[in-house]
Amino acid sequence: MAMQVIHDGQTIDDNVTGTAVSIGVYDGVHLGHRTLLRQLCGIAEREGLATAVVTFDKHPALVTRPENAPKLLSTLEQKLELLEAEGIDYVYLIEFTEERAKTEAAEFFREVFVDGVRAKSIVVGEDFHFGRNREGNVELLHREGDGRGIDVTGLELVKITDEAPEAVSSTAIRRKLAGGDIRAVNAMLGRPFEIRGPVIEGDKRGRTIGFPTANIPVPKHMAWPADAVYAGWYIGPEGDRHMAAINIGRRPTFYEHAEQSLLEAHVLDFDGDLYGQNARIQFECFLRSEQRFDGIDALAEQLKRDIERTREVLGDL
Repeated sequence: MAMQVIHDGQTIDDNVTGTAVSIGVYDGVHLGHRTLLRQLCGIAEREGLATAVVTFDKHPALVTRPENAPKLLSTLEQKLELLEAEGIDYVYLIEFTEERAKTEAAEFFREVFVDGVRAKSIVVGEDFHFGRNREGNVELLHREGDGRGIDVTGLELVKITDEAPEAVSSTAIRRKLAGGDIRAVNAMLGRPFEIRGPVIEGDKRGRTIGFPTANIPVPKHMAWPADAVYAGWYIGPEGDRHMAAINIGRRPTFYEHAEQSLLEAHVLDFDGDLYGQNARIQFECFLRSEQRFDGIDALAEQLKRDIERTREVLGDL
C-alpha cells in the first residue's frame, strides 16, 4: 500500500483501529530518524498497528523565529519520499502557521494523537518538544497517554559509533555540511547528501574552455555544502546516473565580488542537452577548496585533475 498523506484537521481511515506514531520535523530523515522509525515499525508489527508520522509542511522555526530559522536538509517532497521508503503507512501533515504555533501541548495531543491518528503507541526522541513555547515533552506525552492506554517510548539520540562524541541530529549535519565534511554528512544521513532542481542556463563559461556544466539553482532556505569542489553524481529524471565533478562557489577566477555561490556540475562521459531537466545532484567526497587561478589555462589544468580525481574516488565506491 502506498503511503497516504493526511492533512491537519483530517482523521485517519475509519478502518484503522490504531497506530504506532512518531512526531518530528524529520528534516533530512537521517540515521537517527531511521533508527527510531525502525523501532516504530517493529512495535506496529508486534501490536498489529498501522505506522504513522506526524510532521510539518515547513520547519516550525520559519514561523516562530524566521530570522534564525535553520536551512533545510530536504524539501517536503524529499522528506515524504524518504518516509515512504522506511515503510510508513500514513503521514499526518501539519500546516504550521502562527495560529498553529499557539496550540497548547495538551490540546495538540488530543487533536493530533487521539483524534487525528488514533495513537496506541508513541515513539519519539528523548529531546523532543512540541506545542506552544515547546512546552510539550516526553513527560507530557506520558502524562496524557497513561489515562488513554497510549504507550510512550523516548529514545536516546543515535551515535554513528560508540567512540563518536556527537549524536546524529539535523543540527550536527548542517554544521558538517557548512564545513564541507561530506563524508561525515553522508555517514549521519545514511546516504549521499542530495540537492534537487532544474538545470538552467548559466553564462556558459565552462563550455568555452571545454568543461560544460549543468547549473542548478539552490533555494535560499535550503542547506548546501561549503564553497568547494566535490565528487558526486548527476541523476537525471529517468534515473540515469553519471559521475560528476561538482563546483560550489563564487568563481573567483572570473568574478571578484560575486553576490552568491552557484552549483555547477560537470557531467562526465555525457554529450547532450540537459537544460530543463529536473536533476538530482548527490555529493560523495570533498576534493578541494575553491581557489582563484591566474588564468584560463591554469583553471583548465586543475579541472582536468579534478575530473581524474572524481573518477578515482567514485570508482572505488
